[in-house]
Amino acid sequence: DFALMTTFSKTLREELGKQFVVQRPAIDEAQKSVDGTQKWLLAMPDNQKIEMVHIPGVVRDIGALCISSQVGCTLTCRFCHTGTQRLVRNLEVSEIVGQVMLARDQLGDWTAQSQDRLINNIVFMGMGEPLYNTENVFKAIKMLMDPDGISISKRRITLSTSGVVPDIHRCGAELGVNLAISLHATNDELRNHIMPINRKYPIKDLMEACRNYPGLNNSRRITFEYVMLKGVNDSIADAKALVKLLA
Repeated sequence: DFALMTTFSKTLREELGKQFVVQRPAIDEAQKSVDGTQKWLLAMPDNQKIEMVHIPGVVRDIGALCISSQVGCTLTCRFCHTGTQRLVRNLEVSEIVGQVMLARDQLGDWTAQSQDRLINNIVFMGMGEPLYNTENVFKAIKMLMDPDGISISKRRITLSTSGVVPDIHRCGAELGVNLAISLHATNDELRNHIMPINRKYPIKDLMEACRNYPGLNNSRRITFEYVMLKGVNDSIADAKALVKLLA
């Protein structure tokens, strides 16, 4: 509440109250699994809903918060439930950063010492394609990394993309965060079928963008995500093709 910020003048407090609001996304529903994983359905100011998930680490230092970048999605990947929903809109910077702040509220993670933190890693793997909301996602990540903001190391932030090739290099050059590629197939024919974005950015172009990702070295690598679909991409031949492709 700006009115309680008595280190500011009354005039400034009144002006802040007219132009800005301090709030978190609202929790519409909360679920907790037996393994400690928690999922929240969050309501934005316009009552659009998104999901956020916290996955606790089985060992110290790997607890991850999975956040969303869009309400809905345009990509229609066949294995993804969000892909069955229409894209409603991009999330604003405040709504992206607000997810992290709300999760810390819920987990009591503001005052914990670094070695006891429950949220050690932020992953953009929730609803939406982050690189289709590039400007807001980039601004939000910079705020999360800023020492005067949430102060999370870039090595603790991972952006997952389905393969928006033109923005992959910019992600590495401008942010330097970890990159994850939602791959799920090793040839264009199959990937076209389960991930239509491949028709625009085929595997060859995607792999080239990965090879040229700024800052890669032996200790800092790209993560490739591969959901095994029974009878679709889970054969021994698929496994061998995957090894060959990523070599």
